[in-house]
Amino acid sequence: MMKPNIFSIHKNREFNQNKSRSFKQRFFCSVRFRILAWYFLLTTSTVLVSVGVTRQIFCDVLQNRTQDALTAEVGKFNRLLEQKLVNDNPSTNQLESVIERVLALHVSARNEYILVVIKGEIFKSNQLLLPKEITQNSQLITEWEKVSDLTRNELILPSGPIYYVAKPIKINLSRGVVVAIQDARADYQTGTQTIILVIKVATIVLTLFFIIAWITAGRVLFPLRQVTETAREITQTDMSKRISAVGNDEIAELSATFNAMLDRLQLAFETQQEFLKDAGHELRTPITIIQGHLEVLKYRPEKQNETIELVTDELSRMNRLVNDLLLIAKAEQPNFLRIKPEELDWFTEELYFKAQAMAKRDWRLESKGLSPVAIDKGRLTQAVMNLVQNAIKYTQEGDTITLGSAVRDDYAYLWVRDTGVGIAPENQERIFERFARASHSDRYSPGEGAGLGLSIVEAIACAHNGWVELDSVLGSGSTFTIVFPISEDTANEPNSHRRRQSPHSRVYRSRITSSRIHNSCR
Repeated sequence: MMKPNIFSIHKNREFNQNKSRSFKQRFFCSVRFRILAWYFLLTTSTVLVSVGVTRQIFCDVLQNRTQDALTAEVGKFNRLLEQKLVNDNPSTNQLESVIERVLALHVSARNEYILVVIKGEIFKSNQLLLPKEITQNSQLITEWEKVSDLTRNELILPSGPIYYVAKPIKINLSRGVVVAIQDARADYQTGTQTIILVIKVATIVLTLFFIIAWITAGRVLFPLRQVTETAREITQTDMSKRISAVGNDEIAELSATFNAMLDRLQLAFETQQEFLKDAGHELRTPITIIQGHLEVLKYRPEKQNETIELVTDELSRMNRLVNDLLLIAKAEQPNFLRIKPEELDWFTEELYFKAQAMAKRDWRLESKGLSPVAIDKGRLTQAVMNLVQNAIKYTQEGDTITLGSAVRDDYAYLWVRDTGVGIAPENQERIFERFARASHSDRYSPGEGAGLGLSIVEAIACAHNGWVELDSVLGSGSTFTIVFPISEDTANEPNSHRRRQSPHSRVYRSRITSSRIHNSCR
């Protein structure tokens, strides 16, 4: 039988201790525990302070009420004594009997006592049994004999207070003190027991409250744990995890904000991956061509000029390709555009004049939208020129290329129409994809360009919060339309409503068929 390894036992014990310590640290440092601990502490403090203040108020009310009642009893006793002295006119020797008769006539309440102190001697009713705390307290009796005015005070005992009111009286040539006493220990103990009962009930209620609050806090903070778990599950290859945001509270807002952040991160990640994939795919061919010709060049030096020309051409194509890819990637950035107010009709004329110098075609300006717009003039010019280059590429000399613009329902429209070969229906959806090339013998046949022109157009349109529309019939030409909203600032410009309607807008509308493809931002 093998003996246990002391080192392994020590390591296991240390691991268990660290695990227990880690759990305790997480538990006591958790937001759930700290929030409830503070609320429990505040609630307990509030209850204890309320109970203490209530007890003090109870004691003050009991003292004032009792001493007021004792003051009234002293006054009542003095009135009875004065009546007896007037009626009987006693001598000094008969004074004690008069006081005893008056004390006998006095009806005391529960735990209430009336006595008279004359020269250290206490006169009281025979049926009354004074508390021993008073009869055995010679110092208190001496203090009573010395009072010169109405005195209200109390005798504090461990079991509760005894309240008294003392007032000096003069009977013939003798001086005495009448004292009314109320033993409030029973009331005090009743109040104390009531407060103890309240504390016990409050303790039970607070315990139940803490349990319910612990469960409720766990349910409320559950989305926060989901945030942590989701963040742990997110990897470079899987960013699809999301948090369920239910309700309209701060936790739901945090969940929605976290989901929106994940959407942006996933979009940025996918854009980066797509950029790397597209760049790697498209740059592989020219790199291979350049490498092959350079390797053969040392065996065929007579082909040097031809090889240099071919390599230069391939490098130029790579440069254009990289610039186009960077442009599409930058379109996702918030600082991609530099928006300035422009006049749509002047901008349309400028585009028309630039297009005329690019090739010999039957150029036509169909319509000019009359409205101010907020655009990035350079980027939008680049998009329209890409459409113009496509139209030139797939038309011949003498074919018609039409430019125009219009405004409808707070949206501006910029279009380029040609009478070229058109686009096959099966290719109209996919031509906006990067490096997309159709397999049919239409205008987007294999080998024509890098396939990024329309992706750039779409990226610029989407950056303007717009989209691109396509209307094409194979063999009858195509119409590409960039649609973007007019900003509120330009839409609210004075008298802008009078400039919205283009005089040639009916021409544009009448030529749009029902086969339009709406390519929205992805």
